Amino acid sequence: MILNRISILNYKNLEEADLAFSSKLNCFFGQNGMGKTNLLDAIYFLSFCKSAGNPIDSQNIKHEQDFFVIQGFYETDGSPEEIYCGMKRKQKKQFKRNKKEYSRLADHIGFLPLVMVSPADSDLIAGGSEERRKFMDVVISQYDREYLDALMRYNKALQQRNILLKNEQPVDEELFLVWEEMMAQAGAVVYQKREAFIEEFIPIFQNFYSIISQGKEEVGLIYTSHAREASLLDVLKESRMRDKIMGHSLRGIHKDDLTMLLGEFPIKKEGSQGQNKTYLVALKLAQYDFLKRTGVTPLLLLDDIFDKLDASRVEEIVKLVAGDRFGQIFITDTNREHLDKILQKVNSDHKVFEVIRGNVCEMKKDTYEKE
Repeated sequence: MILNRISILNYKNLEEADLAFSSKLNCFFGQNGMGKTNLLDAIYFLSFCKSAGNPIDSQNIKHEQDFFVIQGFYETDGSPEEIYCGMKRKQKKQFKRNKKEYSRLADHIGFLPLVMVSPADSDLIAGGSEERRKFMDVVISQYDREYLDALMRYNKALQQRNILLKNEQPVDEELFLVWEEMMAQAGAVVYQKREAFIEEFIPIFQNFYSIISQGKEEVGLIYTSHAREASLLDVLKESRMRDKIMGHSLRGIHKDDLTMLLGEFPIKKEGSQGQNKTYLVALKLAQYDFLKRTGVTPLLLLDDIFDKLDASRVEEIVKLVAGDRFGQIFITDTNREHLDKILQKVNSDHKVFEVIRGNVCEMKKDTYEKE
């Protein structure tokens, strides 16, 4: 899959941009706060129907403007595809494929597979279990429609059960059972698919980490879930009295987690900044490799990924992304040297863009090669 062109109006600090891309490598450089990340976020929006950084759509409209529009012109299996997203203040956003509006945004997820590596990924290690569940959900939902449907059913039932738990008036136990049975049925699907994914994902992830670190450390992942202890229905019924006291559901697959290991210990406690960054980059490259095997080559977005890495690890990442293993890549950095190193190793087509205060300008090849 290739993103040939993007058109942006009033998205964050990007007032207007119409950019044609290389089918292999696209580099964006500029100082912090200029809009490089916002550009990648617009590409992300077209794949996931939402921003990577701000889930409140109206807050992504440029200040003092009333709307934003993002249009992407893709090529998948030789066929052109146009994706449109428009949002006006106080109105529902519109999402269209080839000028036909989606009835459900969930139907679009997975059509344009994408992996983004960004500084915000640090929350995977430092944040709560919700971040790590989201990581699994984003990967699996892009290739497994049954998983996404089950996850949505589970979350709907969880929301209804939580409403009952907060009710100060007595609630018929049979009503609890209705939602608990739905949670158990959908949750079992989610659990089984998460477990199968992690089992297959771990060796791919470990291989990428070993390449980047040049074999200096060993890493691992452990998936934990209440569904592993007993049937989900039994877990929910047993927890019901305590849940009523707390006012929300304490157990279930919405509490699943990934323990991230450096050697035999949690990387959250043991890892240096460089080891943490290596871990996160390896996770995302493994995510890319996993999605690629579904038959559609994802887009790869790399936002300021070289920060906090020593020269040898930067070199290994450069070798990886410059090779044939990856498809179309979009990369940002404040450091021109990092981008120049990549360009020197890439023999295929590439483009370089400079971003200054929300304005994006393609640089002519002879200009940036002379600098």
